[in-house]
Amino acid sequence: MRCERLIADRDPLETAAALRQLIPAPDSVQGAVAEIIDAVRSQGDTALLDYVRRFDTAGHDPPAFAVDPDELTAAANRLDPLVRHGIERAIENLEAVLVASRGHADVSVDLGSHRVTQRHVPVARAAVYVPGGRAPYPSTVVMGVVPARLAGVERIALCAPPRPTGHIDPVILAAAGLTGASVVYRMGGAHAVAALAYGTDTIQPVDVIVGPGNLYVQEAKRQVFGQVGIDGFAGPSDLVAIATHGADTGHLGLDLLAQAEHGAGTLVVAISDDDSVLAALESQLHGAPDTGAVLALVLAQDSEHALAVAEAFAPEHLQLIGSGAEALSDRVTKAGCLFVGAESGTAFGDYIAGSNHILPTNGAARFASGLSPEHFTRRFSEVRIGDPNELAASAVALAEAEGFDGHATSMRARIRENGSR
Repeated sequence: MRCERLIADRDPLETAAALRQLIPAPDSVQGAVAEIIDAVRSQGDTALLDYVRRFDTAGHDPPAFAVDPDELTAAANRLDPLVRHGIERAIENLEAVLVASRGHADVSVDLGSHRVTQRHVPVARAAVYVPGGRAPYPSTVVMGVVPARLAGVERIALCAPPRPTGHIDPVILAAAGLTGASVVYRMGGAHAVAALAYGTDTIQPVDVIVGPGNLYVQEAKRQVFGQVGIDGFAGPSDLVAIATHGADTGHLGLDLLAQAEHGAGTLVVAISDDDSVLAALESQLHGAPDTGAVLALVLAQDSEHALAVAEAFAPEHLQLIGSGAEALSDRVTKAGCLFVGAESGTAFGDYIAGSNHILPTNGAARFASGLSPEHFTRRFSEVRIGDPNELAASAVALAEAEGFDGHATSMRARIRENGSR
């Protein structure tokens, strides 16, 4: 694994930018993705079938796109009991955290002459994209489907790239059945995103698409945004760890290696004000398998400066190890997920802790949040006006100042003389 040494002797924003530059910007696939989306949108199943053959099944004719629900049950029944227990435990923990924090109750505010109610309703249909690649990812099924189900989404579609045989890995089907997915589609890539956004003869369109995937998948999500809602652009994974004097570098080294497994484009960063901590990590990770990830070891002036660099970077995962670092936890404001203490390895968050592993990347933790039921929920206001006099008297002049005489007339017509019409 490539290792870079940096000294944080400049503005934290400059250090964060220097860290980002360690990962080259990916080639643009905007044009190629636009062509795929246009074809699926205009030609429906004909184009979708062609792309599935080309990109998913190595030229073979696939089975029907939708997986028979009996296959999900059968896959769950054939699971290794330990794997099934792990999936069910992950579902249980994630549900417990989301139920406790979702806060979807409608709230009414009485303003005297009128009342405004903030109402929350789930979208009708949502889709969870589960990437293929080197291995199946049942954990992503859990992280995507459970929040949608708890939000009250009526129909939850799941899609995953099939094997060349046209079939999806059984552990994905099992997880889909255990989490409560409504339908599973055998398709992946930009063509799958296009089909879910616009619909075809066999694929029902959805309202929201979430989940990680390769650059083509993420670019497709970006291009169909507006037709559907999305969770965000899920770029390469990253981890920033602040390790102060006395930090358990043995565990931290394993955590850095674990996140590096996400492969090319992944950036794992250790920041410390103690050079001996960085030296220990460098020695431990020397000769680590080259996954395409980049390791950066950053020497900071002190723990305050380390926190400032982390906040400027806004990492997907932020880990605090060592008493000095752990004392900073209450002051963290920009991280997709925060892990405090040597025992709180980020791998637990990827699987079973109850936090979600579909998190904002590429600095999006400055403004975005990890996947939750809120991504599948719409809010709107319900307005009931009993006495319009005061509101109209206050707003007519404002409408006239903006040149909207029709608005002013509409409100003025509701003013009652002496409190009655």
